[in-house]
Amino acid sequence: MKKIYIKISITSLFFIGNLTAQTVNVGDLSILNNTDFSTLFNFENTADGDVLNDGRLYAYANFKNDGLVTFTNTENGTTFFTGTQIQLIEGSQNAHFQNIVFDNTSAIAPFHLKTIINVGKNASFKNGIVDAESFNGKMVFEENAFHSDASNLSFVDGKVENLGNLKFEFPIGDDVYFRPSIHDKADDSQNVYTTQYQFKNAGPAYPYTSKEEGIISIDEMEYWNLTQDQGTEKIVLSLTLDANTTPALFFQEDADTELAIVRWDNTTSKWINEKGVTTDLLTGADYTKMVTTQVSGYGIFTIAIVEKANPEPPGDLEIFNALSPNGDGINDSFHIKGIVNYPDNRVEIYNRWGVKVYDAQSYNESDVMFKGYSDGRGTVKRSEGLPAGTYFYILKYVKDSKTIEKTGYLYIGIDN
Repeated sequence: MKKIYIKISITSLFFIGNLTAQTVNVGDLSILNNTDFSTLFNFENTADGDVLNDGRLYAYANFKNDGLVTFTNTENGTTFFTGTQIQLIEGSQNAHFQNIVFDNTSAIAPFHLKTIINVGKNASFKNGIVDAESFNGKMVFEENAFHSDASNLSFVDGKVENLGNLKFEFPIGDDVYFRPSIHDKADDSQNVYTTQYQFKNAGPAYPYTSKEEGIISIDEMEYWNLTQDQGTEKIVLSLTLDANTTPALFFQEDADTELAIVRWDNTTSKWINEKGVTTDLLTGADYTKMVTTQVSGYGIFTIAIVEKANPEPPGDLEIFNALSPNGDGINDSFHIKGIVNYPDNRVEIYNRWGVKVYDAQSYNESDVMFKGYSDGRGTVKRSEGLPAGTYFYILKYVKDSKTIEKTGYLYIGIDN
């Protein structure tokens, strides 16, 4: 049987007619693998306290950390915030959790995050919204960390930071709506991004009347604030549309318009068109559409209806946006007619969630071409190929000493 080694001080304060108690750690608290430690009262880790959680720590009340809260990388420690009352998470020092579970049904937003907490492996959003905005808190996902179960029932209302270079869906929202943004970052693991979703009008600070020509209507109900805190690369960004927050106008089809991501540009003091490709999401999520593009900068983003771009003049490239890699010799690869005339080129392909699945330079019609197999990071096994569905491509090529960029969708029609 596993033993638990602790050095703690239990302080009980008695008042007439009621009892207030708390658990105070002033030394070393080591929770070993396969060991449970529960505290029904407010938990305080003092400046001299060290908490090593490699087992299961259950916090049923408030949690305060002024010392060290950490874990062993090779273990699988989990902290459960699972109270039956409002839980304040605070402290002067970052608490580092390997796994964390939010499961509290006492209120719509039962978790009041008044500090910075780090997630090393996984954050599970079962029940209860984490209110970080009202208390100036933040949740940080370290490199390779992820989350699960986020929905309208549980997400972070406030700032979320992500470290590293993996594709990441930010578990953010506002009010009672889970409204994630999805990022696929490039190859530099030193990139750091922070994102927050706001279910409100951005017009007072970023006037919707100040916009590039061709932008017809901007979503005035919501926006995302994305900052690049470290790094220089430009991400592929996906924003979702939800009928609960996004105006109905943006779900209507029109032959002369399309959806795009727009960004407020501080240099020109206007909304600019970052373009984008729209895909329908046949999932059980509340959001049903998504717009994806590679951004040219950072700041305030939202969705807009824009005029469709004029077609390219004849004689340039012709891009065929469907392939059926079944070996019959017809449409077995992503065909870009004329690309051999522009050998200084690069082709990137992303799936609907913004994960890069293919990246090639000097794309041509002989030995460098996309045949439905992944060359991306951590996606699928190359031998299994990619599933049928809609993908997003970025083509850059040099013509007359000028770099031209084309984006669009690509459909793989047959599973391989």
